Amino acid sequence: MLNMSRPSTLASWYALEQEAKQTGNRHLRDMSNNEQRFKELSRHFDGLLLDLSKQRLEPLTLQLLLQLAEECQLGTKIHDLLSGQPVNNSENRPALHTALRLPAGEELWVEGVDVNLSIQASLEKMQQLVEKIHAGQWRGITGLPITDVVNLGVGGSDLGPLMVCHALADFQPKNITPVNIHFASTIDGSQLAERLKQLNPATTLFIFSSKSFSTIDTLSNANTARHWLIDKLGDEKLILKQHFIGVSGSVEKMTQWGIAQENQLLFWDWVGGRYSLWSAIGLPIALQIGMQGFRQLLAGAHALDKHFATSPLTDNLPVLLALSGIWNINFLNIRAHAILPYDGRLKYFPDYLTQLEMESNGKSTTREGEPVDYATCPVLWGELGPNAQHAFYQLLHQGTEAVNCDFIAPVHRYEEIEDPETKRQFQDQHRLSLANCLAQSRLLMLGDAAVPKLDADQPMPHMLYRGNQPSTTLMINELTPYSLGQLIALYEHKVFVQAAIWNINPFDQWGVELGKKIALATEQALLAEDQQATSLAFDPSTSGLLNHCLTTTKQP
Repeated sequence: MLNMSRPSTLASWYALEQEAKQTGNRHLRDMSNNEQRFKELSRHFDGLLLDLSKQRLEPLTLQLLLQLAEECQLGTKIHDLLSGQPVNNSENRPALHTALRLPAGEELWVEGVDVNLSIQASLEKMQQLVEKIHAGQWRGITGLPITDVVNLGVGGSDLGPLMVCHALADFQPKNITPVNIHFASTIDGSQLAERLKQLNPATTLFIFSSKSFSTIDTLSNANTARHWLIDKLGDEKLILKQHFIGVSGSVEKMTQWGIAQENQLLFWDWVGGRYSLWSAIGLPIALQIGMQGFRQLLAGAHALDKHFATSPLTDNLPVLLALSGIWNINFLNIRAHAILPYDGRLKYFPDYLTQLEMESNGKSTTREGEPVDYATCPVLWGELGPNAQHAFYQLLHQGTEAVNCDFIAPVHRYEEIEDPETKRQFQDQHRLSLANCLAQSRLLMLGDAAVPKLDADQPMPHMLYRGNQPSTTLMINELTPYSLGQLIALYEHKVFVQAAIWNINPFDQWGVELGKKIALATEQALLAEDQQATSLAFDPSTSGLLNHCLTTTKQP
């Protein structure tokens, strides 16, 4: 991986600062008068449309951003990522989530090993487990087939599978024994407690998903599930064999905990948690949509990988999406980013991207360990667009914060419904949702100019819309496993491109690790008998809170 100085020292960065002083002060309603704007600032690839024409930039701005990418040697960095170079420099290893999407038969040699051989072997074992469950042949210790599967994970082991399972619930294969997929991640046990109330222990299978197999959140939930099964069914040895699957990078720890070897699925230390849904961590996805559907998800992502690797930067969707973000963050000082899907199946997509982006690029030092002198990752959040319109769109339209928005929508939906009247009703609703998506982005761009007024109209100040809020529109033809794979990979590569421009490492997360260690020490304090001694070990604020917890008695 090539090193470089801070990008803020580059000639193209200075040119962009000068561009921002001019173009950055222009209102989007003035830029939108160019009839060629959509053609100049939108790109298509394999059913995906990326439209940047509502961003506060001009074609010249885009040229300067592409020059910045060239000066940052982006092409070389993309090659390093996809060829297995140690791009995770703080941990001295590659980031090979793209390898997880390789078709069978393709080779990727890293340090003398074709990593695709072990990837395909893991997929084959995963397929055997999925088909056994779908055939009704996996049975609990009472002999009843499994009807419910609970995924125990946190972070990437939870958010990715949860998001995809919800998005693709309509794609459950026919002619299988259906299983219900559930998720529990919170360390306080509230999610798991709610699930257990509804489940039959004799027909419930747990997936213990943890890269290290020692993450305290997941371990706590797994131990609770284990004791619940023992309490209800009795035989611990058989319970561990018939009611648990382990997914981890540590065979030793899975075996120590009691997971039978035939129930262990492996992935590798070069797979970051937030990039792991493509691996065996995606087992809940495969149980939801079948292995054929899971392979279609991989195929969509792989198609986007090839586009990212081979397309010129001027037509490269992840690169252009990333550069528009760089323009907003570093030159227009827009540090808030909203993800707004207009499809209820993408309910968890904003949550997924929140982890992907903020855990990857929430960094303040360069790869060389120097403090950055520019902003990096924005604050990212989101909600289903139709719901958000009745919640925080008020701030987008009339608040004081500039916010960059991504509008995401499928063009077609409900094609599979057979009854003509029911199909018409649902497609009417989808058309209304699509109209809202396009109208809201237009209003954010133009403000009051989006609505023609009579000369006699004199709106009060509180009725005015200023507009000039930038947005990107991403459209897919329809939501399928393939197109969702494309969409996820698009954002993964966007994150990498921005990290490459900022010269930060998007593949470590030291900011997460320290909090875990401090939490363990704090738990010991809550167990201490000598409250006064405990308080001496912490700062006054934390000591006060600890003493409150230790001395507060339960209400009768």
